[in-house]
Amino acid sequence: MATLSFEPLSYDDIPVEERPTLFQALVPVLGMLTFLSVGAIGLGLDAHMPLLWGIVLTGLVGRYWIGISWTRMYEGIVDGLRMGMQAILIIFIIYLLIATWTGSGTIPALIYYGLDILNPQVFLPATALLAAIVAFSIGSSWTTAGTLGVAFIGIGAGLGVPEQMTAGAVLTGAYTGDKISPLSDTTNLAAAVTNTDLMTHVRTMRVGTSIAMGISLVLYTILGLNAAGAIPAESVGNIQSAIAGTYNLSPLVFLPLLITFGLALTGFPALPALGAGIFAGVFTQFFLQGPLTVANFVAAWEVPMYGTEPETGSELVNGLLASGGVVGDSAWTITIVVAALALGGILERTGVIAVLTHHLSKAITSVAGLTIGTAVSAFGMNILAAEQYMSIVVPGMSLRGLYEDFDLESRNLSRGIEAAGTTTSALIPWNAGAIYMTGVLGVAPFAGSMGLQGYAPYYFLGFLSPLILVAMGLTGWRITKQTEETQAGLKGAISSLGDD
Repeated sequence: MATLSFEPLSYDDIPVEERPTLFQALVPVLGMLTFLSVGAIGLGLDAHMPLLWGIVLTGLVGRYWIGISWTRMYEGIVDGLRMGMQAILIIFIIYLLIATWTGSGTIPALIYYGLDILNPQVFLPATALLAAIVAFSIGSSWTTAGTLGVAFIGIGAGLGVPEQMTAGAVLTGAYTGDKISPLSDTTNLAAAVTNTDLMTHVRTMRVGTSIAMGISLVLYTILGLNAAGAIPAESVGNIQSAIAGTYNLSPLVFLPLLITFGLALTGFPALPALGAGIFAGVFTQFFLQGPLTVANFVAAWEVPMYGTEPETGSELVNGLLASGGVVGDSAWTITIVVAALALGGILERTGVIAVLTHHLSKAITSVAGLTIGTAVSAFGMNILAAEQYMSIVVPGMSLRGLYEDFDLESRNLSRGIEAAGTTTSALIPWNAGAIYMTGVLGVAPFAGSMGLQGYAPYYFLGFLSPLILVAMGLTGWRITKQTEETQAGLKGAISSLGDD
């Protein structure tokens, strides 16, 4: 389960003389959004430099206007990076895994047999369903996207389905399974920071998530019907021939996949399970994809480092199966994640996030407003802090008292931060979630970024999940009040704390 090594500042934690005004808090936020809009969209720069500009502006405002020392702001950056360290390590290891599974024949075999089983009409809904099942089983949307998602992109390309549609279906399925899985780290974190029983939180998530998934499947079915016949039928055969002529497609090539998912299903954390998958992939390549020589053993271990450049005789297949390994692919992704986490850390330490959250909570006067405010707060943290954990922790800790004031069960809050926080992280281009998905799937949230296609219009869960949450708040449907027993228990706990 994801845990925090520090507690984000609350409004009351900040000494009055160091507490930013609302105007002071808005300056670095508006500046950052301006930098990203002008730099990344207007000038076509990678997001690294606009994020750097945002860090500098926030540092100057914090030091010379608010009065925070450089040391404390540096500590905030370190805390931001520490919070995102698990994400950075997963990004690092996933790039090793993708290259290894390509060299071992695992991903080529998934594409080869997937083209036999699937067709354009059913591909998109089937992709979303399979991704949901896998993510639910292992509790990780990132692992699902970085393994099966990569294969689905290849299968979709072979069937003539646009890659941005495939990526949207992968993300919808992966985040759906993740959100209703008791094994998910963000699901556990949402329950923990809101003092909600884990299984109660999971059951509360299932209704809205299932409705969003059901609507998504209908939309993917419609898209799939329109995608039929996009490429000549013989193209599938050509792709399969190119793969079969280059790789040994023995059933043993699926061993790395079985080991990785098997460990995940038995409760192993993501990093050890993925690490085992790398070793399994290297040895599978050594024993199945070439002669048993020292040179081939060395070559198998170079693949996760430097990637693959297959020569299949088909430019399409070569493009699908080419990978840069950790050297060629991970640097861009990891550096932008580091920059985004640093910006989130300095915004937190200067009190900007706490002040904005405080003023948002003051504007809430009804249950509907509280639900909408929770959604806005979670989504806002994805923009400001660029890390899905912060989208759970900050509103989860800041709004607990308001939910108690409205006599609402904590499950309402835990559902709100998950439905509007984790699921929308992949929509913010500089958020760690979107950066990761762009890196492994080769599709950006919005078209034009790095010359890539955009998956956002087809990532239906990212829009439907918060919209359904807001509808619940406006109508009162599935909004649960505290029972008399629950209220008595809370009062007893508060009383005992006072006695201590």
